[in-house]
Amino acid sequence: MTSDLDLAQRLADVADSITAARFRARDLGVDRKPDRTPVTDADLAVEDAVREVLAEDRPEDVVAGEERGGDVGAGRAWVLDPIDGTKNFLRGIPAWATLIALVDRGRPVLGVVSAPALGKRWWAAAGEGAWCRTGQAEPERMSVSGVRDLSDSYVSTTHLGTWVEHHSREAYLRLVDACWENRAFGDFWQHCMVAEGVIDIAAEPIVNPWDVAAAQVLVEEAGGRFTDLSGEARYDGGNALSTNGHLHDEALRHLSEPA
Repeated sequence: MTSDLDLAQRLADVADSITAARFRARDLGVDRKPDRTPVTDADLAVEDAVREVLAEDRPEDVVAGEERGGDVGAGRAWVLDPIDGTKNFLRGIPAWATLIALVDRGRPVLGVVSAPALGKRWWAAAGEGAWCRTGQAEPERMSVSGVRDLSDSYVSTTHLGTWVEHHSREAYLRLVDACWENRAFGDFWQHCMVAEGVIDIAAEPIVNPWDVAAAQVLVEEAGGRFTDLSGEARYDGGNALSTNGHLHDEALRHLSEPA
């Protein structure tokens, strides 16, 4: 696992060198995919560069990415999101990251989330804890919060509008009303903050596997829980809930579809 984690860190360095150079570039190329989500030339360049390194260093492993496709299968697979938060990236908002996960026999065992514009990198591997580095400081081990009451908790989502189409806006607002504070930090960042213990709950009504495979390892290794909205501990259930663990079952209850 150590050699895989070293490789994942190197892949993140490769990605950062590309994204940092293209962030806020005046000639950034932007297209729209069939699902109407944006893709930039940086997204494509990052995934291609990471795939090239993996082809050299892990030729037997499968690669599945947001932009170039691929199926995870039953063995080892690297799951990539070259830029999570592309809308932020193309608008010049610094909250975006490259997500790299290693999935083995259907379960994420390693994850790296690198957000160079925020000066942050988070990583975790099964049985080795979850870690974060800010700037050039020494890495710090992460741990979820100890908050045990929803009325004291901080909850985040990505975009309130997606709850209308993909789950239940009323259900999410029911959770919000039960919590102390809410924001929409969105995407990767909210799950990383759950792992850091600075917020307590992150909920998303729709996700793709590459959006949250790395997040599952981070949250679990930090002592929290990560499931889909049915309560299964999986990254490919189409939606996601990460918490400090103490609040998980109660959050799931609030997010249940209204009768």
